[in-house]
This record gives sequence, C-alpha cells and structure tokens, in this order.
Amino acid sequence: MSLSAALNTTKSIFSTTSYQSSIVANNIANSSNTDYVRREAAVTTSLDGAQVVAVSRAQEDALLTQYLQANASDSGQQTLLDGLEQLRSILGGNDYETSPSTYLASFQEALQTFATSPSSTIAAQSAVTAAQDLANSLNEASDGVQSVRQDADAEIATQVDTLNTLLSQFQTANDAVKVATATGADTSSALDERDKLLKQISSIIGVTSVTRDNNDMALYTSDGTTLFETTARSVTFKATSTYVTGTEGNAVYVDGVALKAGEGSTTSADGSLQALLQLRDEVAPTFQAQLDEIAKSLVSAFSETDGTTTVPGLFVWTTSTGADGETPTSSDVINGIAATISVNSSVVTSEGGDPMNLRDGSVSGITDLNSDGNSGFSDNLNALYSALDTSRSFSSDAGLSSSVSIMSYASASIGWLEEYRSGATSAAENTSAALSRSDEAYSNETGVNLDEELTLLLDIEQSYKAATKLLNTINEMLQSLLDLGT
Repeated sequence: MSLSAALNTTKSIFSTTSYQSSIVANNIANSSNTDYVRREAAVTTSLDGAQVVAVSRAQEDALLTQYLQANASDSGQQTLLDGLEQLRSILGGNDYETSPSTYLASFQEALQTFATSPSSTIAAQSAVTAAQDLANSLNEASDGVQSVRQDADAEIATQVDTLNTLLSQFQTANDAVKVATATGADTSSALDERDKLLKQISSIIGVTSVTRDNNDMALYTSDGTTLFETTARSVTFKATSTYVTGTEGNAVYVDGVALKAGEGSTTSADGSLQALLQLRDEVAPTFQAQLDEIAKSLVSAFSETDGTTTVPGLFVWTTSTGADGETPTSSDVINGIAATISVNSSVVTSEGGDPMNLRDGSVSGITDLNSDGNSGFSDNLNALYSALDTSRSFSSDAGLSSSVSIMSYASASIGWLEEYRSGATSAAENTSAALSRSDEAYSNETGVNLDEELTLLLDIEQSYKAATKLLNTINEMLQSLLDLGT
C-alpha cells in the first residue's frame, strides 16, 4: 500500500468514526425520548476504506399500527370510565350515600315511624324532612348529570380544536418527509415528528394510516372517513353552552361525516371523542331518564284524589314552562321532572304549612281523609308506605325493568350505574395492559438501549485508535523520507 493510499484510508476512518460517533451520541441523548426512533449508520468499504453510505431508522410499521390501535382503544375506555366515576361521585361515591335510593329508604322508614305514632308532631316533621331530603337528592342528582354532560360537551370542543391543530402540524411534518425523501436527505427527524403527531391524534380519534409513493401518508378514521390526504380535512363541532334535561348536543363532523358515539361499557369508542359523545348522549341521558322516572312515580304515588280529580299531593313539580305540573298520566319519560320535584308547601312548617296534612291526606286541599280529626288516624300513612313497595309501570326508554316498585326501581338504577361502571373498570384494566404491552414491544424494537449504544461507542473508539496509530506510522515514514532527502 502506498503512503498516499494509506493516508486516504486513514482520512476515511476518521470521517466514518466521526459520523458514527455523532449518531450514537444522538441516540444516547434521546434515550429517554419515547418519540425518538434509534438511528444506525450503514457502513461499507471501498478502495479508499470504510465510509457511511446511509443512516437507517429502526422503523417498525406493524408495531406502530398496533400501538395506535391500543392507544385509541385505551383512551376511549379511560375517558368513559372517568365519566362514570363522575356520575358515581354525584351520588356520594362508593356507598352511594347521597343517592335517591338511599334517601328513599330513609323516607319510607320515616313514614313507618309516623304511621306508628300518627299523633306525634316530631314524627310528622321527620317524615316531611325526609321527603325534602329525597326531593333535594333528585334535584342535585339531575343537576349533576347535566353538569357531566356540559363538561363532556366542553371537552369535546377542546379536543376538536386540538385535533385540528395536530392535523395542521401533521401536514407540515408530512410535507417535510416528502421533501426529504425526494431530495435524498435524511428523513429520520421528520419521520419522528410525524409519528409523534400520529400517536397524539390516535388518543383523540381512532386512526389508520396508509403510506403512499414518496413516503406520503394518508389518514382515515376507524370507520373509513378521510382525516388527512395531502391536506388536513376539517373537523367541526358547535358547542352547547348550557345543558338541561332533554337538551341534545351537536354532532362532531369529520370531513362532513358525523362521528359515531361509542357503545357499551366495554366501549367501542376509538379515541376520547367517541367516548365523550357516548357519555354525553347515551350514558348520562339514560341515567337522567331513570331519575325522572323515580320523580314521576313519586308524584303519582303520593297524589290525592276526590274521586273525579287527581292532583299532586306531597310531591309537586313544575313543567318546562314553569307552570305547576299535574299528576303524570303518560307512560313516557317526563324530561326534567327530577330537577323540579319538591315537597308541597302545605306540609312545610317554615312555609306556613302543617305536616299533619300528610297524615290526613289533605296535602292538596281537595280532600280530607281524616275529617273527624282523629289523632290516631294512620290509614293514609300505611297506604303511602305500601305504595312505595307496590309494583308500578315505568318507561322502557330508561333502560330498566318496566314493572317494579319505586323502591326496587331506585335500587335498580344504582345497580345499572354500578354494573356499567364495573364493566368499564374491567375493560379499562384490559385496554391499559394492552397499551402497555404494545408500547413495550414498540419501544424494544425502536427505542434506544444504552448498553448497546455504549458498546458500539467502544467499538468506534477502537477504530479511531487504530486510525490514530496508522496516522502516526505514516507520519514516521514520511519523516524518514524527508530525513533521507537532507
């Protein structure tokens, strides 16, 4: 080998090891960056020595696709579970101590106590207070359910804005990938940025990707609607500022196509948007309907009649127009009755009423079952107590049995929510585990292993040392030639 050839080889080694060192150093610096995919220099040899011909990226499209699916599924399941937990907290948490079912049981017990001591003013006042607590629990539960719907609607608006921003950023990253591919430049950084955005998008809406010529990528939702193709498609939503019972929220449109809501406790939602729609439009309204059915049945069960006319008795309510509601006769759900149910002022002492009217069946004023003023009269109280355990008809639209007692229906409502939440909890554990496994598998193939990088760095160091020794030898030989010339 000539001295000039040896010198060229040495220069090639220095250049190659420098490039390799730079890549390894970059890998090590990003070892904790979950959005960074490991790079590796592809080295080849020629007459001039070794040289870096390309930088490869440890890309795993199949594992990335699996991760995106798991991420969307887990995001949807966790979002649904969070909403169900909010509903449970409205009713007092784990023991549902502030639920209508709990207060209904207390009210029935107070009625029984009053029936055994019908002359007791204290027992009468306790029964009225228990009725007020029951009505208040229905009011607060109804308000809480609508608050959950309103919060979900506001979160939908926020996530739609975020999604549009991410899609805009994705377009920029995708264009950078195409330009780098077309010019033969290193695409690694641009691909990292695009994949990072893809992960963020998948947590909001389920997404599938198709890679086309020139490394161009198109995105579609889980149901096939175009989300991105050359340019970002518009995702639109109009928020509703105030929610009351019966309010219908607006749909989310992706490229003009309405996004479907998730279904079931093991939700079909891919991404948080579909889960929020499910919570706002399915879960919360169904539970609200159950509250309204409880309130409607209470008004009916405690109504009073003179034989020809039936009017609300202990429990009264107002219609959506603010008028005093009559005794419900329809089998359909009455939207909002749980939000407005209250105790008739004629039995409330602070409002000038007499709690003994409950005993005498004269709450409404159209009848008096104890016209003789018998202080031991308990027939009406016993009848009201029994009415709570008497089978009644409920609307099937509320998702529960249509022929049970008020007491059983209220308990079944809690059971429905708890069963839904329990199913969602189990499913959330499964989706979380699936996401963790997908993330681990993807990270193992594309992430940076510090031990491997440090080992590679030592190998590069040995190559550098060898080049240094070769350079020193060349220098000595050149010096010898120069010495001969003198």
